[in-house]
Amino acid sequence: MKKKILLLLIIGISFTSCKSKKAYSDQLRTKNVLNERKKSGDVKSGNEGEVVLPVEPSKFIPFRIESPSEYIETFAETAQVEMLGYGIPASITLAQGLLESGYGKGELAMKTNNHFGIKCHKGWEGDYDFHDDDEKGECFRKYNHPMYSFRDHSIFLTTRSRYAFLFNLKHTDYKGWAKGLRKAGYATDPKYPQKLIYLIEKHGLHKYDKQIKNAGYDNTTIVATESDKMHTVEKGDTLYSLSRKYYMSVDEIMQMNNLRSSDLSIGQRVKVKLSKIN
Repeated sequence: MKKKILLLLIIGISFTSCKSKKAYSDQLRTKNVLNERKKSGDVKSGNEGEVVLPVEPSKFIPFRIESPSEYIETFAETAQVEMLGYGIPASITLAQGLLESGYGKGELAMKTNNHFGIKCHKGWEGDYDFHDDDEKGECFRKYNHPMYSFRDHSIFLTTRSRYAFLFNLKHTDYKGWAKGLRKAGYATDPKYPQKLIYLIEKHGLHKYDKQIKNAGYDNTTIVATESDKMHTVEKGDTLYSLSRKYYMSVDEIMQMNNLRSSDLSIGQRVKVKLSKIN
């Protein structure tokens, strides 16, 4: 049943409906990139639910979202796909996206497609921009398409040990997740959990978790055990691309291999973690 719901989501995924305003016509073509790639065979399922995204567009795609309801309609299926692959409740992903991005209309989201306020952090090799947050001119990650912001959010939470306890919660326990994110230090706002819970209940976002649960999804799809393996560096490999492939942070890879530089050489052997599914 899990495979069936995953297949349905992959087939059905699109970032907007055909009834969207004509003003969004250019945006629609980029929002439907998964559908286009699916037809050509470029989109496929990874291990136990992970959806391998198409190549990121080479140019920045500006997104214009007019309301919270349009934001939810646009990204609900994306959040469900991420839930299947990484175990983060779709309701939490959507609520965080709504809050952190100002439902897509915030200054940071508009200029970076960063919907989760994720800062550059050590080892980030992607594009970036500067934005005033806790301090003036802080570095934030920038994406050419919002779907990569959603994927990076999933990787961010699953590769940092301080969030590990969250994955012991039920996937329908959005209140526990909201409180846990604040406890783990995702946000400094003491009212962060209440804000997430309010958004989830106001917009009925927990229904997206239940849809997945009712289709047979449970905690056993989460990565549970790990063992070491060696990766042989190929042309185009970077520490960042390896971190995405093996669900690790760049810092973890550098520490495991005693690397002092992020430079890699073709043929170099790098120790990584091989994730296994229960």
